[in-house]
Amino acid sequence: MASEHIEHKLALLPDKPGCYQMKNLNSQIIYVGKAKNLKNRVRSYFKSSHEGKTAKLVSEIADFDYIVTSSDKEAFLLEITLIQKFQPYYNIKLKKGTGYPYIKITNEKDPRMEIVSSVRRDGGFYFGPYPNVYAAEETLHFLEKVYPLRRCNGFQGRPCLYYHMGQCLGACFQEVPKEEYDQQIAKIKSFLRGNVAKIKQSLQTKMQKASEAMEFERAADIRDQIHYIEVTVEKQKIISNDSTPRDLFNFYLDKGWLSIQIFFIRQSRLIKREKRLFPIATDVSDELSSFILQFYNNKNKVLPNEILVPSGLDNKIMAEILGIPVRTPQRGEKKNLLELAKENAQITLEEKFRLMELDESKTTGAMKEITDALGIPEGHRIEAFDHSHIQGSELVSAMVVFTDGKPDKKMYRKFKLNTVDHADEAASTREVIRRRYVRLLKEKQSLPDLILMDGGDIQLNAAKDVLVNELSLHIPVAGMVKNDKHKTSDLIFGSQDQRVQLDPKSQGFYLVQRIQDEVHRFAITFHRQLHAKNSLASQLDLIQGVGPKTRNKLLKSFGSLNKIRDANLKEIEELGIPEKVAKTIKVSLSVHGK
Repeated sequence: MASEHIEHKLALLPDKPGCYQMKNLNSQIIYVGKAKNLKNRVRSYFKSSHEGKTAKLVSEIADFDYIVTSSDKEAFLLEITLIQKFQPYYNIKLKKGTGYPYIKITNEKDPRMEIVSSVRRDGGFYFGPYPNVYAAEETLHFLEKVYPLRRCNGFQGRPCLYYHMGQCLGACFQEVPKEEYDQQIAKIKSFLRGNVAKIKQSLQTKMQKASEAMEFERAADIRDQIHYIEVTVEKQKIISNDSTPRDLFNFYLDKGWLSIQIFFIRQSRLIKREKRLFPIATDVSDELSSFILQFYNNKNKVLPNEILVPSGLDNKIMAEILGIPVRTPQRGEKKNLLELAKENAQITLEEKFRLMELDESKTTGAMKEITDALGIPEGHRIEAFDHSHIQGSELVSAMVVFTDGKPDKKMYRKFKLNTVDHADEAASTREVIRRRYVRLLKEKQSLPDLILMDGGDIQLNAAKDVLVNELSLHIPVAGMVKNDKHKTSDLIFGSQDQRVQLDPKSQGFYLVQRIQDEVHRFAITFHRQLHAKNSLASQLDLIQGVGPKTRNKLLKSFGSLNKIRDANLKEIEELGIPEKVAKTIKVSLSVHGK
Protein backbone atom coordinates (compact mmCIF):
# COMPACT_ATOMS: atom_id res chain seq x y z
CA MET A 1 0.00 0.00 0.00
CA ALA A 2 1.55 3.30 -1.10
CA SER A 3 1.88 6.07 1.51
CA GLU A 4 -0.22 9.23 1.31
CA HIS A 5 2.89 11.18 0.23
CA ILE A 6 3.52 8.80 -2.68
CA GLU A 7 -0.18 8.78 -3.64
CA HIS A 8 -0.09 12.57 -4.04
CA LYS A 9 3.04 12.40 -6.20
CA LEU A 10 1.58 9.62 -8.35
CA ALA A 11 -1.37 11.83 -9.16
CA LEU A 12 0.96 14.51 -10.50
CA LEU A 13 2.93 12.26 -12.86
CA PRO A 14 2.86 13.43 -16.52
CA ASP A 15 2.05 11.33 -19.61
CA LYS A 16 5.53 11.99 -21.01
CA PRO A 17 8.83 10.14 -21.50
CA GLY A 18 11.54 10.47 -18.88
CA CYS A 19 13.56 8.87 -16.10
CA TYR A 20 12.48 8.09 -12.55
CA GLN A 21 14.55 7.53 -9.42
CA MET A 22 13.28 5.35 -6.56
CA LYS A 23 14.58 6.28 -3.07
CA ASN A 24 14.70 4.50 0.28
CA LEU A 25 14.17 5.83 3.82
CA ASN A 26 17.70 7.33 3.81
CA SER A 27 16.90 9.25 0.58
CA GLN A 28 19.39 7.08 -1.30
CA ILE A 29 18.60 6.34 -4.94
CA ILE A 30 18.12 2.56 -5.09
CA TYR A 31 16.78 2.27 -8.65
CA VAL A 32 16.79 4.35 -11.83
CA GLY A 33 14.44 3.55 -14.72
CA LYS A 34 13.27 5.02 -17.99
CA ALA A 35 9.75 5.17 -19.38
CA LYS A 36 7.93 6.21 -22.52
CA ASN A 37 5.07 7.18 -20.24
CA LEU A 38 6.15 8.15 -16.71
CA LYS A 39 2.64 8.06 -15.32
CA ASN A 40 1.91 4.48 -16.38
CA ARG A 41 5.34 3.06 -15.56
CA VAL A 42 5.83 4.56 -12.09
CA ARG A 43 2.22 3.85 -11.03
CA SER A 44 2.72 0.18 -11.99
CA TYR A 45 5.17 -0.26 -9.11
CA PHE A 46 2.56 0.69 -6.52
CA LYS A 47 -0.69 -0.42 -8.18
CA SER A 48 0.29 -3.96 -9.26
CA SER A 49 1.35 -7.08 -7.39
CA HIS A 50 5.00 -8.11 -7.63
CA GLU A 51 7.26 -10.95 -6.63
CA GLY A 52 10.98 -11.65 -6.25
CA LYS A 53 13.38 -8.74 -6.41
CA THR A 54 10.73 -6.36 -7.76
CA ALA A 55 8.68 -6.91 -4.59
CA LYS A 56 11.80 -6.33 -2.51
CA LEU A 57 12.53 -3.09 -4.39
CA VAL A 58 8.96 -1.83 -3.90
CA SER A 59 9.12 -2.65 -0.17
CA GLU A 60 12.13 -0.33 0.19
CA ILE A 61 10.72 2.61 -1.79
CA ALA A 62 9.95 5.58 0.48
CA ASP A 63 9.91 8.28 -2.20
CA PHE A 64 10.58 8.90 -5.86
CA ASP A 65 11.62 11.69 -8.23
CA TYR A 66 11.46 11.97 -12.00
CA ILE A 67 12.93 13.95 -14.88
CA VAL A 68 10.87 14.59 -18.02
CA THR A 69 12.74 14.25 -21.33
CA SER A 70 11.88 15.45 -24.82
CA SER A 71 12.14 11.98 -26.41
CA ASP A 72 12.54 8.27 -25.72
CA LYS A 73 16.13 8.47 -26.97
CA GLU A 74 16.93 11.19 -24.46
CA ALA A 75 15.41 9.04 -21.68
CA PHE A 76 17.70 6.13 -22.68
CA LEU A 77 20.78 8.35 -22.52
CA LEU A 78 19.77 10.00 -19.24
CA GLU A 79 19.14 6.62 -17.61
CA ILE A 80 22.69 5.43 -18.38
CA THR A 81 24.13 8.71 -17.06
CA LEU A 82 22.17 8.45 -13.79
CA ILE A 83 23.05 4.77 -13.27
CA GLN A 84 26.75 5.47 -13.69
CA LYS A 85 26.56 8.52 -11.42
CA PHE A 86 24.55 7.05 -8.52
CA GLN A 87 25.29 3.31 -8.88
CA PRO A 88 21.83 2.31 -7.55
CA TYR A 89 21.66 -1.02 -5.76
CA TYR A 90 18.84 -2.52 -7.85
CA ASN A 91 20.17 -1.52 -11.28
CA ILE A 92 22.44 -3.57 -13.49
CA LYS A 93 25.84 -1.90 -13.15
CA LEU A 94 28.82 -2.78 -15.31
CA LYS A 95 32.18 -2.59 -13.61
CA LYS A 96 34.97 -0.89 -15.47
CA GLY A 97 37.47 -3.57 -16.43
CA THR A 98 40.92 -3.44 -17.94
CA GLY A 99 39.50 -4.03 -21.42
CA TYR A 100 39.88 -6.80 -23.95
CA PRO A 101 42.99 -7.54 -26.03
CA TYR A 102 42.87 -5.94 -29.47
CA ILE A 103 45.35 -5.84 -32.35
CA LYS A 104 45.95 -2.25 -33.38
CA ILE A 105 47.48 -0.83 -36.57
CA THR A 106 48.75 2.60 -35.60
CA ASN A 107 47.83 5.75 -37.48
CA GLU A 108 51.25 7.32 -38.03
CA LYS A 109 54.08 7.57 -40.53
CA ASP A 110 55.65 4.12 -40.75
CA PRO A 111 52.71 2.37 -38.98
CA ARG A 112 53.18 -0.72 -36.87
CA MET A 113 51.06 -3.42 -35.22
CA GLU A 114 50.69 -3.84 -31.47
CA ILE A 115 48.45 -5.44 -28.84
CA VAL A 116 46.45 -3.02 -26.72
CA SER A 117 43.80 -3.31 -24.00
CA SER A 118 42.40 0.20 -24.34
CA VAL A 119 40.80 1.71 -27.39
CA ARG A 120 41.41 5.36 -28.23
CA ARG A 121 39.96 7.66 -30.85
CA ASP A 122 43.33 8.12 -32.54
CA GLY A 123 42.57 7.03 -36.10
CA GLY A 124 44.14 3.61 -35.57
CA PHE A 125 42.55 0.38 -36.82
CA TYR A 126 41.49 -1.96 -33.99
CA PHE A 127 40.55 -5.60 -34.46
CA GLY A 128 39.15 -7.85 -31.77
CA PRO A 129 38.28 -8.58 -29.06
CA TYR A 130 40.42 -11.68 -28.61
CA PRO A 131 39.56 -14.28 -25.95
CA ASN A 132 42.90 -13.66 -24.23
CA VAL A 133 46.30 -12.03 -24.71
CA TYR A 134 47.85 -15.32 -25.84
CA ALA A 135 45.44 -15.62 -28.79
CA ALA A 136 46.12 -11.99 -29.77
CA GLU A 137 49.89 -12.56 -29.56
CA GLU A 138 49.70 -15.66 -31.75
CA THR A 139 47.82 -13.73 -34.42
CA LEU A 140 50.19 -10.77 -34.17
CA HIS A 141 53.29 -12.98 -34.54
CA PHE A 142 51.77 -14.61 -37.61
CA LEU A 143 50.97 -11.26 -39.24
CA GLU A 144 54.44 -9.89 -38.46
CA LYS A 145 55.98 -12.77 -40.38
CA VAL A 146 53.61 -12.76 -43.33
CA TYR A 147 52.63 -9.09 -43.69
CA PRO A 148 55.40 -7.07 -42.03
CA LEU A 149 55.06 -3.36 -41.32
CA ARG A 150 57.56 -1.64 -38.99
CA ARG A 151 59.06 -3.68 -36.14
CA CYS A 152 61.94 -1.31 -35.22
CA ASN A 153 61.90 2.04 -33.41
CA GLY A 154 62.34 4.02 -36.60
CA PHE A 155 65.22 5.48 -38.59
CA GLN A 156 68.63 4.54 -37.20
CA GLY A 157 70.80 4.66 -40.32
CA ARG A 158 71.15 0.90 -40.72
CA PRO A 159 68.87 -2.10 -41.27
CA CYS A 160 67.49 -3.65 -38.08
CA LEU A 161 67.49 -7.37 -37.27
CA TYR A 162 63.80 -7.65 -38.18
CA TYR A 163 64.52 -6.27 -41.67
CA HIS A 164 67.10 -9.02 -42.24
CA MET A 165 64.49 -11.56 -41.07
CA GLY A 166 61.91 -10.17 -43.53
CA GLN A 167 59.68 -8.83 -40.73
CA CYS A 168 60.19 -5.08 -41.22
CA LEU A 169 59.77 -2.91 -44.31
CA GLY A 170 62.95 -1.00 -43.54
CA ALA A 171 61.95 2.29 -41.94
CA CYS A 172 65.13 1.83 -39.92
CA PHE A 173 67.34 2.89 -42.84
CA GLN A 174 65.19 4.04 -45.76
CA GLU A 175 62.06 5.97 -46.72
CA VAL A 176 59.23 3.48 -47.18
CA PRO A 177 56.50 4.74 -49.56
CA LYS A 178 53.06 5.11 -48.04
CA GLU A 179 51.64 3.01 -50.87
CA GLU A 180 53.74 0.04 -49.73
CA TYR A 181 52.33 0.30 -46.20
CA ASP A 182 48.80 0.71 -47.57
CA GLN A 183 49.11 -2.51 -49.60
CA GLN A 184 50.27 -4.47 -46.55
CA ILE A 185 47.58 -2.98 -44.31
CA ALA A 186 44.89 -3.88 -46.86
CA LYS A 187 46.12 -7.51 -46.79
CA ILE A 188 46.19 -7.54 -42.97
CA LYS A 189 42.63 -6.21 -42.74
CA SER A 190 41.47 -8.75 -45.31
CA PHE A 191 43.00 -11.60 -43.29
CA LEU A 192 41.52 -10.32 -40.01
CA ARG A 193 38.09 -10.15 -41.63
CA GLY A 194 38.26 -13.85 -42.44
CA ASN A 195 39.68 -14.02 -45.97
CA VAL A 196 42.32 -16.69 -45.33
CA ALA A 197 42.11 -18.90 -48.44
CA LYS A 198 44.20 -16.55 -50.59
CA ILE A 199 47.04 -16.21 -48.06
CA LYS A 200 47.07 -19.97 -47.45
CA GLN A 201 47.42 -20.68 -51.17
CA SER A 202 50.20 -18.07 -51.45
CA LEU A 203 52.09 -19.61 -48.52
CA GLN A 204 51.81 -23.11 -49.98
CA THR A 205 53.34 -21.84 -53.25
CA LYS A 206 56.20 -20.16 -51.34
CA MET A 207 56.83 -23.32 -49.30
CA GLN A 208 57.02 -25.40 -52.45
CA LYS A 209 59.54 -23.01 -54.05
CA ALA A 210 61.67 -22.88 -50.89
CA SER A 211 61.72 -26.66 -50.71
CA GLU A 212 62.71 -27.01 -54.38
CA ALA A 213 65.54 -24.51 -53.78
CA MET A 214 66.60 -26.65 -50.76
CA GLU A 215 65.90 -23.73 -48.36
CA PHE A 216 64.54 -26.15 -45.82
CA GLU A 217 64.55 -23.82 -42.81
CA ARG A 218 62.55 -21.27 -44.78
CA ALA A 219 60.16 -23.99 -45.94
CA ALA A 220 59.69 -25.21 -42.36
CA ASP A 221 58.93 -21.67 -41.19
CA ILE A 222 56.27 -21.26 -43.88
CA ARG A 223 54.86 -24.70 -42.98
CA ASP A 224 54.39 -23.45 -39.40
CA GLN A 225 52.55 -20.40 -40.71
CA ILE A 226 50.18 -22.61 -42.70
CA HIS A 227 49.70 -24.75 -39.60
CA TYR A 228 48.68 -21.64 -37.63
CA ILE A 229 45.94 -20.86 -40.17
CA GLU A 230 44.67 -24.44 -40.04
CA VAL A 231 44.51 -24.81 -36.26
CA THR A 232 43.51 -21.32 -35.15
CA VAL A 233 41.36 -19.99 -37.98
CA GLU A 234 40.09 -22.77 -40.24
CA LYS A 235 39.51 -25.17 -37.35
CA GLN A 236 36.91 -22.82 -35.87
CA LYS A 237 33.44 -23.45 -37.21
CA ILE A 238 32.28 -20.91 -39.78
CA ILE A 239 28.99 -19.56 -38.46
CA SER A 240 28.35 -16.82 -41.00
CA ASN A 241 28.45 -16.52 -44.77
CA ASP A 242 29.82 -12.98 -44.61
CA SER A 243 32.75 -11.40 -42.79
CA THR A 244 30.77 -8.63 -41.07
CA PRO A 245 32.05 -8.05 -37.49
CA ARG A 246 28.98 -8.41 -35.27
CA ASP A 247 28.08 -8.85 -31.61
CA LEU A 248 25.10 -10.92 -30.52
CA PHE A 249 23.14 -10.64 -27.25
CA ASN A 250 20.53 -12.99 -25.83
CA PHE A 251 19.21 -13.84 -22.37
CA TYR A 252 17.40 -16.31 -20.16
CA LEU A 253 15.22 -15.16 -17.25
CA ASP A 254 14.24 -17.25 -14.23
CA LYS A 255 13.39 -16.56 -10.55
CA GLY A 256 14.20 -12.87 -10.96
CA TRP A 257 17.70 -13.52 -12.36
CA LEU A 258 18.80 -12.37 -15.80
CA SER A 259 21.48 -14.42 -17.55
CA ILE A 260 23.04 -12.67 -20.56
CA GLN A 261 25.26 -14.23 -23.23
CA ILE A 262 27.37 -12.12 -25.60
CA PHE A 263 28.87 -13.67 -28.74
CA PHE A 264 31.63 -11.77 -30.55
CA ILE A 265 31.64 -12.85 -34.21
CA ARG A 266 34.75 -11.94 -36.17
CA GLN A 267 36.29 -13.51 -39.30
CA SER A 268 32.89 -15.24 -39.77
CA ARG A 269 33.64 -17.20 -36.59
CA LEU A 270 32.74 -17.07 -32.91
CA ILE A 271 35.97 -15.56 -31.60
CA LYS A 272 34.91 -14.83 -28.00
CA ARG A 273 31.99 -15.39 -25.64
CA GLU A 274 31.01 -13.55 -22.46
CA LYS A 275 28.44 -14.35 -19.81
CA ARG A 276 26.90 -12.05 -17.19
CA LEU A 277 24.38 -12.72 -14.41
CA PHE A 278 22.24 -10.14 -12.60
CA PRO A 279 19.23 -10.15 -10.29
CA ILE A 280 16.73 -7.74 -11.84
CA ALA A 281 13.89 -5.74 -10.34
CA THR A 282 11.88 -4.67 -13.35
CA ASP A 283 11.08 -5.37 -17.02
CA VAL A 284 13.64 -7.59 -18.78
CA SER A 285 13.59 -5.60 -22.03
CA ASP A 286 14.46 -2.40 -20.13
CA GLU A 287 17.26 -4.13 -18.23
CA LEU A 288 18.76 -5.73 -21.34
CA SER A 289 18.61 -2.43 -23.28
CA SER A 290 20.31 -0.66 -20.38
CA PHE A 291 22.96 -3.38 -20.21
CA ILE A 292 23.77 -3.13 -23.93
CA LEU A 293 24.10 0.66 -23.86
CA GLN A 294 26.32 0.53 -20.74
CA PHE A 295 28.35 -2.25 -22.37
CA TYR A 296 29.33 0.01 -25.27
CA ASN A 297 29.62 3.15 -23.16
CA ASN A 298 32.91 1.72 -21.88
CA LYS A 299 35.75 3.42 -23.78
CA ASN A 300 37.59 0.09 -24.07
CA LYS A 301 35.03 -1.31 -26.51
CA VAL A 302 35.18 -1.25 -30.30
CA LEU A 303 31.75 -1.18 -31.89
CA PRO A 304 31.11 -3.95 -34.43
CA ASN A 305 29.36 -3.29 -37.74
CA GLU A 306 26.12 -4.83 -36.50
CA ILE A 307 24.44 -5.95 -33.28
CA LEU A 308 21.94 -8.82 -33.09
CA VAL A 309 19.39 -8.88 -30.25
CA PRO A 310 16.23 -10.84 -29.36
CA SER A 311 12.79 -9.41 -30.06
CA GLY A 312 11.13 -7.02 -27.62
CA LEU A 313 13.86 -4.36 -27.47
CA ASP A 314 13.69 -0.87 -28.92
CA ASN A 315 16.14 -1.58 -31.75
CA LYS A 316 15.56 1.75 -33.48
CA ILE A 317 16.50 3.92 -30.50
CA MET A 318 19.54 1.79 -29.61
CA ALA A 319 20.72 2.01 -33.23
CA GLU A 320 20.36 5.80 -33.14
CA ILE A 321 22.39 6.03 -29.92
CA LEU A 322 25.13 3.59 -30.96
CA GLY A 323 25.28 4.64 -34.61
CA ILE A 324 25.20 1.07 -36.00
CA PRO A 325 22.37 -1.28 -37.05
CA VAL A 326 20.64 -3.20 -34.24
CA ARG A 327 18.67 -6.09 -35.74
CA THR A 328 16.59 -9.08 -34.67
CA PRO A 329 17.09 -12.00 -37.10
CA GLN A 330 13.92 -13.87 -38.05
CA ARG A 331 15.37 -16.96 -39.77
CA GLY A 332 18.55 -18.68 -40.89
CA GLU A 333 21.95 -19.03 -39.30
CA LYS A 334 21.74 -15.76 -37.32
CA LYS A 335 18.43 -16.85 -35.77
CA ASN A 336 19.97 -20.22 -34.88
CA LEU A 337 22.95 -18.47 -33.30
CA LEU A 338 20.59 -16.33 -31.22
CA GLU A 339 18.92 -19.52 -29.95
CA LEU A 340 22.32 -21.01 -29.13
CA ALA A 341 23.15 -17.94 -27.03
CA LYS A 342 19.85 -18.33 -25.16
CA GLU A 343 20.57 -22.02 -24.50
CA ASN A 344 23.99 -21.13 -23.09
CA ALA A 345 22.42 -18.40 -20.94
CA GLN A 346 20.01 -20.97 -19.46
CA ILE A 347 22.82 -23.44 -18.67
CA THR A 348 24.84 -20.67 -16.98
CA LEU A 349 21.87 -19.58 -14.85
CA GLU A 350 21.05 -23.14 -13.74
CA GLU A 351 24.64 -23.53 -12.57
CA LYS A 352 24.29 -20.25 -10.66
CA PHE A 353 21.14 -21.46 -8.88
CA ARG A 354 22.90 -24.60 -7.67
CA LEU A 355 25.66 -22.49 -6.15
CA MET A 356 23.20 -19.94 -4.72
CA GLU A 357 21.36 -22.60 -2.74
CA LEU A 358 24.60 -23.28 -0.85
CA ASP A 359 25.59 -19.63 -0.53
CA GLU A 360 22.42 -17.64 0.12
CA SER A 361 22.01 -18.45 3.82
CA LYS A 362 25.56 -17.22 4.47
CA THR A 363 25.13 -13.92 2.62
CA THR A 364 21.78 -12.17 2.09
CA GLY A 365 20.12 -14.44 4.66
CA ALA A 366 22.76 -13.59 7.25
CA MET A 367 22.42 -9.87 6.48
CA LYS A 368 18.66 -10.08 7.10
CA GLU A 369 19.22 -11.87 10.41
CA ILE A 370 21.37 -8.94 11.60
CA THR A 371 18.93 -6.21 10.51
CA ASP A 372 15.98 -8.14 12.01
CA ALA A 373 17.83 -8.55 15.33
CA LEU A 374 18.54 -4.81 15.45
CA GLY A 375 15.00 -3.93 14.38
CA ILE A 376 16.11 -1.81 11.41
CA PRO A 377 14.98 -1.88 7.74
CA GLU A 378 16.46 -4.64 5.64
CA GLY A 379 19.66 -3.37 3.98
CA HIS A 380 22.54 -4.42 1.79
CA ARG A 381 25.77 -2.64 2.74
CA ILE A 382 27.71 -2.69 6.01
CA GLU A 383 30.78 -0.51 6.66
CA ALA A 384 32.94 -1.51 9.65
CA PHE A 385 35.79 0.43 11.31
CA ASP A 386 38.75 -0.44 13.56
CA HIS A 387 41.83 1.41 14.87
CA SER A 388 45.40 0.22 15.37
CA HIS A 389 48.48 1.69 17.10
CA ILE A 390 51.66 0.75 18.97
CA GLN A 391 51.76 2.07 22.55
CA GLY A 392 49.73 5.09 21.54
CA SER A 393 51.82 6.05 18.50
CA GLU A 394 51.50 5.65 14.71
CA LEU A 395 47.71 5.69 14.85
CA VAL A 396 45.77 4.37 11.85
CA SER A 397 42.20 3.35 11.11
CA ALA A 398 40.72 1.02 8.55
CA MET A 399 37.30 0.38 7.04
CA VAL A 400 35.96 -2.74 5.35
CA VAL A 401 32.74 -3.05 3.35
CA PHE A 402 30.42 -6.06 3.11
CA THR A 403 27.63 -5.99 0.51
CA ASP A 404 24.91 -8.60 0.97
CA GLY A 405 27.16 -10.54 3.30
CA LYS A 406 30.22 -10.58 1.00
CA PRO A 407 33.42 -8.53 1.33
CA ASP A 408 33.71 -5.77 -1.29
CA LYS A 409 37.47 -5.24 -1.21
CA LYS A 410 37.52 -2.50 -3.84
CA MET A 411 35.63 -0.33 -1.34
CA TYR A 412 38.01 -0.92 1.58
CA ARG A 413 39.68 2.27 2.85
CA LYS A 414 42.75 3.12 4.98
CA PHE A 415 43.12 6.24 7.12
CA LYS A 416 46.23 7.87 8.58
CA LEU A 417 44.92 9.86 11.52
CA ASN A 418 45.73 13.58 11.30
CA THR A 419 44.20 15.12 14.41
CA VAL A 420 45.05 12.43 16.97
CA ASP A 421 48.60 11.82 18.27
CA HIS A 422 47.87 9.45 21.16
CA ALA A 423 45.66 6.45 21.92
CA ASP A 424 42.25 8.11 22.13
CA GLU A 425 39.53 5.83 20.77
CA ALA A 426 36.82 8.50 20.87
CA ALA A 427 38.94 11.10 19.03
CA SER A 428 40.14 8.52 16.49
CA THR A 429 36.56 7.45 15.81
CA ARG A 430 35.36 11.04 15.41
CA GLU A 431 38.05 11.84 12.85
CA VAL A 432 37.61 8.76 10.69
CA ILE A 433 33.79 8.86 10.74
CA ARG A 434 33.85 12.57 9.91
CA ARG A 435 36.31 12.09 7.02
CA ARG A 436 34.47 9.10 5.56
CA TYR A 437 30.94 10.47 5.52
CA VAL A 438 31.74 14.10 4.73
CA ARG A 439 33.42 12.75 1.61
CA LEU A 440 30.46 10.56 0.67
CA LEU A 441 28.11 13.52 1.11
CA LYS A 442 30.33 15.83 -0.96
CA GLU A 443 30.64 13.29 -3.76
CA LYS A 444 26.92 12.41 -3.49
CA GLN A 445 27.73 8.72 -3.14
CA SER A 446 25.41 6.17 -1.59
CA LEU A 447 25.55 5.67 2.18
CA PRO A 448 25.71 2.32 4.02
CA ASP A 449 22.67 0.73 5.61
CA LEU A 450 24.56 -0.13 8.80
CA ILE A 451 27.85 0.95 10.40
CA LEU A 452 29.69 -1.41 12.76
CA MET A 453 32.40 -0.19 15.17
CA ASP A 454 34.93 -2.70 16.50
CA GLY A 455 34.80 -1.83 20.19
CA GLY A 456 32.51 -0.83 23.01
CA ASP A 457 30.34 2.15 23.78
CA ILE A 458 33.20 4.70 23.57
CA GLN A 459 33.62 4.24 19.81
CA LEU A 460 29.89 3.69 19.30
CA ASN A 461 28.84 6.95 20.99
CA ALA A 462 31.60 8.95 19.27
CA ALA A 463 30.43 7.68 15.87
CA LYS A 464 26.77 8.45 16.60
CA ASP A 465 27.64 11.94 17.86
CA VAL A 466 29.46 12.87 14.63
CA LEU A 467 26.82 11.34 12.36
CA VAL A 468 23.76 12.83 14.07
CA ASN A 469 24.95 16.12 15.58
CA GLU A 470 27.51 17.17 12.95
CA LEU A 471 26.30 15.60 9.70
CA SER A 472 22.57 15.10 10.40
CA LEU A 473 22.82 11.51 9.20
CA HIS A 474 20.67 8.82 10.78
CA ILE A 475 22.53 5.70 9.71
CA PRO A 476 22.15 2.82 12.20
CA VAL A 477 25.40 2.27 14.16
CA ALA A 478 26.22 -0.78 16.29
CA GLY A 479 29.28 -1.83 18.26
CA MET A 480 30.84 -5.28 17.90
CA VAL A 481 31.95 -6.58 21.30
CA LYS A 482 33.90 -9.68 22.28
CA ASN A 483 33.75 -11.88 25.33
CA ASP A 484 36.58 -12.65 27.77
CA LYS A 485 37.90 -15.24 25.30
CA HIS A 486 38.26 -12.53 22.65
CA LYS A 487 35.53 -14.07 20.54
CA THR A 488 32.60 -12.22 18.96
CA SER A 489 29.86 -12.00 21.52
CA ASP A 490 27.12 -9.39 21.06
CA LEU A 491 26.18 -6.18 19.30
CA ILE A 492 25.61 -2.91 21.20
CA PHE A 493 22.80 -0.90 19.66
CA GLY A 494 20.13 1.69 20.39
CA SER A 495 19.79 4.89 22.37
CA GLN A 496 20.50 3.05 25.64
CA ASP A 497 23.39 0.98 24.22
CA GLN A 498 21.52 -2.26 24.79
CA ARG A 499 23.21 -5.58 24.14
CA VAL A 500 21.66 -7.45 21.23
CA GLN A 501 22.41 -11.15 21.28
CA LEU A 502 22.64 -13.17 18.09
CA ASP A 503 22.22 -16.93 18.09
CA PRO A 504 25.84 -18.23 18.22
CA LYS A 505 24.85 -20.91 15.71
CA SER A 506 23.18 -18.54 13.26
CA GLN A 507 24.63 -17.30 9.96
CA GLY A 508 24.08 -13.71 11.15
CA PHE A 509 26.41 -14.35 14.09
CA TYR A 510 29.04 -15.87 11.79
CA LEU A 511 28.76 -12.85 9.44
CA VAL A 512 29.42 -10.41 12.32
CA GLN A 513 32.37 -12.58 13.29
CA ARG A 514 33.75 -12.48 9.73
CA ILE A 515 33.34 -8.71 9.56
CA GLN A 516 35.05 -8.17 12.92
CA ASP A 517 37.96 -10.46 12.03
CA GLU A 518 38.33 -8.85 8.58
CA VAL A 519 38.37 -5.22 9.76
CA HIS A 520 40.86 -6.12 12.49
CA ARG A 521 43.09 -7.94 9.99
CA PHE A 522 42.92 -5.04 7.54
CA ALA A 523 43.77 -2.45 10.21
CA ILE A 524 46.69 -4.50 11.58
CA THR A 525 48.08 -5.15 8.08
CA PHE A 526 47.95 -1.44 7.20
CA HIS A 527 49.61 -0.53 10.50
CA ARG A 528 52.43 -3.03 10.02
CA GLN A 529 53.07 -1.77 6.49
CA LEU A 530 53.20 1.83 7.70
CA HIS A 531 55.37 0.96 10.69
CA ALA A 532 57.85 -0.97 8.50
CA LYS A 533 58.05 1.94 6.05
CA ASN A 534 58.57 4.47 8.86
CA SER A 535 61.23 2.27 10.48
CA LEU A 536 63.09 1.99 7.20
CA ALA A 537 62.88 5.74 6.61
CA SER A 538 64.15 6.55 10.12
CA GLN A 539 67.15 4.21 9.75
CA LEU A 540 68.08 5.77 6.41
CA ASP A 541 67.83 9.27 7.95
CA LEU A 542 70.61 8.31 10.38
CA ILE A 543 73.10 7.78 7.55
CA GLN A 544 75.33 10.78 6.91
CA GLY A 545 74.68 12.36 3.52
CA VAL A 546 71.20 10.85 3.13
CA GLY A 547 68.54 13.56 3.01
CA PRO A 548 64.83 13.33 2.27
CA LYS A 549 65.30 13.21 -1.52
CA THR A 550 67.90 10.44 -1.39
CA ARG A 551 65.83 8.52 1.17
CA ASN A 552 62.73 8.68 -1.05
CA LYS A 553 64.72 7.51 -4.09
CA LEU A 554 65.99 4.49 -2.15
CA LEU A 555 62.56 3.67 -0.72
CA LYS A 556 60.87 3.92 -4.11
CA SER A 557 63.50 1.85 -5.92
CA PHE A 558 64.32 -0.89 -3.40
CA GLY A 559 61.55 -0.92 -0.78
CA SER A 560 63.50 -2.61 2.05
CA LEU A 561 66.80 -2.42 3.92
CA ASN A 562 67.74 -5.93 2.83
CA LYS A 563 67.33 -5.04 -0.84
CA ILE A 564 69.38 -1.86 -0.45
CA ARG A 565 72.03 -3.83 1.45
CA ASP A 566 72.16 -6.47 -1.31
CA ALA A 567 72.36 -3.91 -4.13
CA ASN A 568 75.78 -3.13 -5.62
CA LEU A 569 77.27 0.37 -5.73
CA LYS A 570 76.44 0.81 -9.40
CA GLU A 571 72.71 0.14 -8.81
CA ILE A 572 72.63 2.76 -6.03
CA GLU A 573 74.62 5.29 -8.08
CA GLU A 574 72.21 4.83 -11.03
CA LEU A 575 69.58 6.56 -8.89
CA GLY A 576 71.66 9.75 -9.14
CA ILE A 577 73.35 9.23 -5.76
CA PRO A 578 77.05 10.30 -5.59
CA GLU A 579 79.62 7.51 -5.27
CA LYS A 580 80.78 8.74 -1.83
CA VAL A 581 77.24 8.70 -0.42
CA ALA A 582 76.54 5.31 -2.03
CA LYS A 583 79.62 3.84 -0.28
CA THR A 584 78.51 5.34 3.03
CA ILE A 585 75.07 3.76 2.63
CA LYS A 586 76.59 0.35 1.87
CA VAL A 587 78.99 0.51 4.85
CA SER A 588 76.31 1.77 7.26
CA LEU A 589 73.79 -0.90 6.30
CA SER A 590 76.41 -3.65 6.38
CA VAL A 591 77.30 -2.69 9.96
CA HIS A 592 73.62 -2.42 10.84
CA GLY A 593 72.94 -5.86 9.43
CA LYS A 594 75.55 -7.64 11.52
